[in-house]
Amino acid sequence: TSFFSEKSFQWPPSPPSSPLCQRPGGARTDAPQAAKRPSRRAKHMLGLLRRRAASSPAASLQLFQCCYHRSSERLLPCRDQEVSYGLNWAIAARGVVVKDKVFYNLEPSELQKSGTAYAERLSGTPLHVKGNVIGGFPEISGAQFAKLLKQVTFHLSSISSLYVQDGAIGSSAECDAKVRVISDNPSAIMSLSNILQKIPDRAISHDTCPLTIYVASSISTNVRNALGSGTQYANGVAVADIERSSLILCGKAFADSAMLKDALTALAAPILSARGGLPVPGWLLSSGGSIVLLFAPVEVIKSCSEIQDVLVSTDSGVVICSKQSSVLFPTKSRPPQLFTKPATVVVVSSDSTDALPLVSKLSPGQAAYHFLAGYEDGKFIPAYNRAPSPFDQLALANSLFLHLKKDKTPTYLINAKSSGKQIDGKDLMRLIELAQSNGMPDSTKPEDTRVAELKGKYRGFISSKFGKCLPEEFSF
Repeated sequence: TSFFSEKSFQWPPSPPSSPLCQRPGGARTDAPQAAKRPSRRAKHMLGLLRRRAASSPAASLQLFQCCYHRSSERLLPCRDQEVSYGLNWAIAARGVVVKDKVFYNLEPSELQKSGTAYAERLSGTPLHVKGNVIGGFPEISGAQFAKLLKQVTFHLSSISSLYVQDGAIGSSAECDAKVRVISDNPSAIMSLSNILQKIPDRAISHDTCPLTIYVASSISTNVRNALGSGTQYANGVAVADIERSSLILCGKAFADSAMLKDALTALAAPILSARGGLPVPGWLLSSGGSIVLLFAPVEVIKSCSEIQDVLVSTDSGVVICSKQSSVLFPTKSRPPQLFTKPATVVVVSSDSTDALPLVSKLSPGQAAYHFLAGYEDGKFIPAYNRAPSPFDQLALANSLFLHLKKDKTPTYLINAKSSGKQIDGKDLMRLIELAQSNGMPDSTKPEDTRVAELKGKYRGFISSKFGKCLPEEFSF
């Protein structure tokens, strides 16, 4: 306790004998010899540690000495001394204690100058999820996640160079999910920078519930031992905890962009929803000066280059806010931006029997019903989503229904098949433009045996999957 007495606590501390700062590319420069007087925030944090030490002197003394002396060092490319204080403490709050250097929010050009290269793209990386999610992904227990997190944070606290990068999911400042990446590998920063949207420095410090991504590229063997043996873990593994808002990437998992987007979408969904957004697995399409919200099977989107050319992002994932809409993951060649709320909603199904008309107008209840079914020529993909989701699909469909009903958004159903054949991208685009004109009448196609049979398929699937307690407005 004498260590914390006013007599023994002096400011500023004695400067290191040969303080050096690390710049990108390996260049070294002399650091300032005199440290600045601590900010009010730093004093507050030091005070908290003093009080904590009174109750647990041995453990807290070691932590205080470690964090205090490191907080007085200048960490580049941190912009100023106050940033280095806040960054050290923020990282420590995530269980990682800075051992030596932190490289913060490096630009891709800075990473490339230091010799960092993009990692080879991977696919099929196993994703384990802790929490109540839909999608059939392997679960992990709370004890397993805690054990793995302890291994990862210990590893990150033992290395000399940490890389920290901040970003966001979604481009709306009022409705996005901030993300902080703590990595042992600059290549992971390169890969994740292509997925996350840029945010200003310190923006994450004002966020109440940021996501944390831990990247430990060199401990995949320990992870395999913790999760079990199997060749599927050869390149790495990803483990997400919805409640902790945390994602652990081990080995080369950071190079699997498709898996990363699925995991981050699931982690961000509760945050976006709590901030008043409606996150849905769809696409934004910009055509004719207006925005269309498009729900469709992934295979249909991939097969139509004409549709991809007018998509705001080729990745599925949209968040609709009170007055704006944005994509979760921007396409690299198209800068992220905010859009107005969709003026039209289009639901694309695929039916080779022609029981569904080529294009028809839907009520909000019908739109929610077809969205919930996600019909694709004999198969049902509820809510058009195969990725993990913390939301019940029926609840998501009901939220979409309420949104469409409140805003009176015109909604249309398009059949992506005609006479048993897939329509091409030009024809699909023409049908979307026809829907945008809002001149389509309600479908008056008489019901025949094909329509009755398809209705029966819908009814059988939805009742078996979601029970019979659907909102009254939901109908075929």
